[in-house]
Amino acid sequence: MEFMEFFNYLARWGHIVFGIAWIGLLYYFNFIQGAFMASASNETKVEAFTLLVPKALWWFRWAAAFTFLTGLYLLYVVLKQGTLTEDTLVAGLLATFMAANVWFIIWPNQKIVIASNEAVKSGGEADPNQASAAAAALLASRTNTLFSLPMVFTMVSSAHYVHGGDVATSGAWASAWGLYVVSAIAILLELNAIFGKMNPAIESVKAVIGSSVVLTAIVWLVLMYV
Repeated sequence: MEFMEFFNYLARWGHIVFGIAWIGLLYYFNFIQGAFMASASNETKVEAFTLLVPKALWWFRWAAAFTFLTGLYLLYVVLKQGTLTEDTLVAGLLATFMAANVWFIIWPNQKIVIASNEAVKSGGEADPNQASAAAAALLASRTNTLFSLPMVFTMVSSAHYVHGGDVATSGAWASAWGLYVVSAIAILLELNAIFGKMNPAIESVKAVIGSSVVLTAIVWLVLMYV
């Protein structure tokens, strides 16, 4: 086995391992921690946000970073091999939005919440911006949960069940309408994560899971038939 072939295999292996850690923690925050915090006492919340949440967010954001970096390298590999598909690009776009949400929305806003709770724990006052920061982080986190199922779906289908055309083929970009439609949907949803507000389709755990399944079906149908 050639060195680069083995290196590429390690990159794929690492991408999967980092992705498991990232998405696992994403689901933990949305499905478990959120429900716990909603019913916890103020004292328990302060303890959680000063002792538990910072550690969990450290693993969360770095798992996201290394998932993104290994994915970027694998995108280079498929480009070099001439095997780039619409499925690959959709997975990459969604993962890029998700990683950006982690580092540029969720983490900065969670730092405000953590600092506010640290101030309360030491006898000070809560930051008046804590509520708005928490809301912004939650919206981005729910959006990432919404993106997660179609992202994994297209990541796997890019190698095992390709729906869209092979855009690496000469001239295929001109006919990749499914890719353009799906990208437009993803961009609109991401703009809502940045500038919009929470809506019933993703507000609850049950709703965001259902919406993610629906979005996956839409992505599949558009890539298959458009």
